[in-house]
Amino acid sequence: MTDVAIVGASGYTGLELIKIVHTHPKFNLTYVANSEGDTTVQELHPSLQNVVDMEVQKADPKEIAKVSQLCFLALPHKTAMGFAKELLALGVKVVDLSADYRLELETYEKHYCPHEDKQNLPNAVYGLPEFYKNDIKKANLVANPGCYPTAALLALLPFVQSIQEDSNIFIDAKSGVSGAGKKLVETTQFVTVNDNIFAYNPMKHRHGPEINEKIQLLENKQFNISFVPQLIPVTRGMMVNVYATLNQEVNVKELLKSHYKNSPFVRIKNKPVDIKSVSGTNFCDIFVEQNGNALFINATIDNLLRGASSQAVVNANLMCGYEEGLGINTLAYVP
Repeated sequence: MTDVAIVGASGYTGLELIKIVHTHPKFNLTYVANSEGDTTVQELHPSLQNVVDMEVQKADPKEIAKVSQLCFLALPHKTAMGFAKELLALGVKVVDLSADYRLELETYEKHYCPHEDKQNLPNAVYGLPEFYKNDIKKANLVANPGCYPTAALLALLPFVQSIQEDSNIFIDAKSGVSGAGKKLVETTQFVTVNDNIFAYNPMKHRHGPEINEKIQLLENKQFNISFVPQLIPVTRGMMVNVYATLNQEVNVKELLKSHYKNSPFVRIKNKPVDIKSVSGTNFCDIFVEQNGNALFINATIDNLLRGASSQAVVNANLMCGYEEGLGINTLAYVP
């Protein structure tokens, strides 16, 4: 058994982490915390009444180190790195769900803020298991990818070497409202999002540089990527549509199947995918089609799970020497 802590228990990703860890056969939840403490899991999340009965502490790295070997940080960027730095110094493994360790230093500071843990940043492993599994197994610090980059990279990476370098890649992405978190803002109010759909931060969203950087690091390719996220009136789920131009004749369907033949959480589909079929799971469903050299890739994930909490647990499984799918739900919330 591995004793684990969750810091940032108040939000949606914190809730999902508690749910997964609570039923995990090898993880023992020993510490749950937020910024204030003085409450219980049941008070934070009434859906867990008679399921998880634990005190919620005010987060303290020294106390976490006394009772846990691994800690999930479901905190905002900038806040997370302070906790991660202390926890790593105390010998606790960390899976960070914020953006603080996902990017190279220059990229991070350009799009977020000055980095306060330059010592650990180079040692962080990007937590996309299909591409970094062996590194994740040896890591003490894993940077869980963003939700949009998870879906976009899983869709794009098999085809990068077959896409024209001088062409534009367009990523049209749509997310459920839970991706914006619990904080009340105008764009996530019911009267704004109900019966509505709209783009936000087009071409300027912080996940665009994350997608670009990982393609360059993994495949040594640079593209002009236009990333446009949109909010749709559903609670959870994310769809990414990618449009690109091929540089050679290639059977894109066979290429996709071959690329993910040993990836248990990527499912190749013969028709366009939908978000309901992945809701509640760690699966990424992908469909691909071509018209001459025009390429269309269609991918869906659960933004709270594959885009955050269940992927974090898969990474933790690998870090602790367990099978990657241990404790991970594979049954979708259908109907």
